[in-house]
Amino acid sequence: MQYFFKPRGIAVIGASPGKGKGGNLIVSNLKEGYTGKIYPVNPRYEAIEGLACYPSILEVPDPVDLAIVFVTAKMVPHVIADCGRRGIPGAMIQSAGFSEIGALGQSLQDKALSVAQENRIRLWGPNCMGLVDAKNRYVFSTVTPTLWETGLPAGDVSLIVQSGMLTGAFLIDLMSHGVTGISKVCSIGNKMDVNENDLLSFLVEDPDTTVIGLYLESFADPRRFMELARSSKKPIVILSGGKTAKGAAAALSHTASLSASGAVVRGAMVQAGVHQANDFYQLTDYCRTLAMFPSRSGKKGNRVAVLTYTGAAGIVSVDLMDAHRLIPATLSAETLNALQSVFPEWMPPANPVDMWPGIIINGSKAAYRKAMEAVCADPDVDAVLAHCFVGGFDLDPDLPQMTGIAQRAGKPLFCWISGEREGVYDFQASAQKINVPAFREITRAIECMDLVLNRSPVEETGSLSLTAAPETSDLQRFTDLSKMDNGPVDEFTAKQILSEFGIPVVEEAIAGSKSEAPEIADRFGFPLVAKGLLPGIAHKTESNLVQLNITSKAQVERAYTELDAAMHGSGRILLQKQIPGKIELVTGFIRDANFGPCVMLGLGGIFTEALGDTIFGMAPVSQKEALAMIGRLQCQELLNGFRGSEPVDRESVAQILVSLGELGCRHSGIQEIDINPLIIRKGFPIAVDGLIILA
Repeated sequence: MQYFFKPRGIAVIGASPGKGKGGNLIVSNLKEGYTGKIYPVNPRYEAIEGLACYPSILEVPDPVDLAIVFVTAKMVPHVIADCGRRGIPGAMIQSAGFSEIGALGQSLQDKALSVAQENRIRLWGPNCMGLVDAKNRYVFSTVTPTLWETGLPAGDVSLIVQSGMLTGAFLIDLMSHGVTGISKVCSIGNKMDVNENDLLSFLVEDPDTTVIGLYLESFADPRRFMELARSSKKPIVILSGGKTAKGAAAALSHTASLSASGAVVRGAMVQAGVHQANDFYQLTDYCRTLAMFPSRSGKKGNRVAVLTYTGAAGIVSVDLMDAHRLIPATLSAETLNALQSVFPEWMPPANPVDMWPGIIINGSKAAYRKAMEAVCADPDVDAVLAHCFVGGFDLDPDLPQMTGIAQRAGKPLFCWISGEREGVYDFQASAQKINVPAFREITRAIECMDLVLNRSPVEETGSLSLTAAPETSDLQRFTDLSKMDNGPVDEFTAKQILSEFGIPVVEEAIAGSKSEAPEIADRFGFPLVAKGLLPGIAHKTESNLVQLNITSKAQVERAYTELDAAMHGSGRILLQKQIPGKIELVTGFIRDANFGPCVMLGLGGIFTEALGDTIFGMAPVSQKEALAMIGRLQCQELLNGFRGSEPVDRESVAQILVSLGELGCRHSGIQEIDINPLIIRKGFPIAVDGLIILA
């Protein structure tokens, strides 16, 4: 990657003298900050922007490590071939007209990549805005030159963006507002060759980068991404687009249909220790906050003292904190006594600390200073949220003074800032320079406090490469799944396979005849469930092939007769013990088209789709990681024992997730596994229905 980030010389193929044209913007931006050799290439001109212009890349002198290509798409394969003959190791294609426009563009893209691979050239793009390196003042991009007018506020945040125009527009927005310091912004477009993993690997080792943010619409190699993210000591934040695609709308299993909501991506990112954002500004706010607090040193906790000039904002803050796992700190008697010196005698202090009466008596700067000293000295306070106002009411705070108090105490300070427009801008810019996150909305301030104070370590996992292992003979009777027909495996066979992998299943048996059904009833006892197993039918209830609450031998015989008739004698009759239970879960396995083997757990039965309380994880998973997945479900009260029910044995449920991951990873023919419901009986899970789909 060095020749993309630190080239000795750059050739601009498609350079232009026309102001405002892409080929001219690239050259102009290079002249502003890049200190290496610049070689415009265009056979129609002798000079561009005061630089000698060359008719062909073949005639460009040394040194040249990088070609920035801005010609029509149909010319690109020929240009890349010339770069190969010239011995240039890297090309950044900023032209559009490739896979994003359809089959013709895809053909050109494939041809360009083939030529590049033949000549050992790495390609960045196409359809991208290139690279901006604020620390080195390198702009290898068609981004508008107004960037130089607003300045390049250098910082520690690097971004990888799978977009073209979004990068340019958003970059101008960030730069002009001056509240996020940027190290590098990498726009990778169609990522025909260089992808997020190449850049992530580089930025993880980049001394100028403290935090990495990404906007991605797809993953080139999700498992490689996870390995890089897990091993990174730098915080990573991602905004992923296209999470609501309905690609699994026709899936046979609940597991597959639920995966279409983006749950697979969310689960995988949690496993990898990657923070997730929901919009572009949240992405950058998370990044700039983590750049200020890349790791928590000293005492950790989530107890917050709120200093406010208005009681209403204090109330709103506490409400929002409760929703974001933050606790209003209980102030000690010593702290309350210290605060009383700020307050009038008639007003006892509390948390939130309503500063207004104290400000009237002492002035804003003295009141905030004394309050900051008091709460920062309290051992039961882990962080401070200060509400600040600028531009009137004599409320302007002394931010450097407040920051010094917080930093000496080792307690993060966050600010909500409101007031006159220019004053707010200056406050945020000043806060950025002294590592204080300041936000225009209380919600964002508290979201970022949650990010810093409640940060969890990356979960332990097994190797993510097990999917490449050869199939093994773990199954005693069902090792050769390849001999089974594609599609659903009948329920009885499926549960025998699950049982072989240690997953507890309900007592059941196939009734070979009507006379055998009562004998099975004698063995299991009542009540029973009878099911008709018909080849190719995955969902028996919808086909009226399930009968519940069978309590006598006569009912067993009648159920056998009715189910056999419904299947026209072409199926098998399964009898199983009916298991009562207050809690039903759903669990399963899916071979995702992008992320590969994944396991799933959620609230089951009729609530599976209704509530959507499900979580996914890339398989295989360790026992510890499976327990962490259970802990991410929303229905924790239900799992812990609700209204007298016994708590769920989490270790047993976690072991089922581990076993499902192993089964799916070791047998490549398995496309989906669905256990719904997984009934909790006296705290322990039992699979009463099971579906395995082969592909």
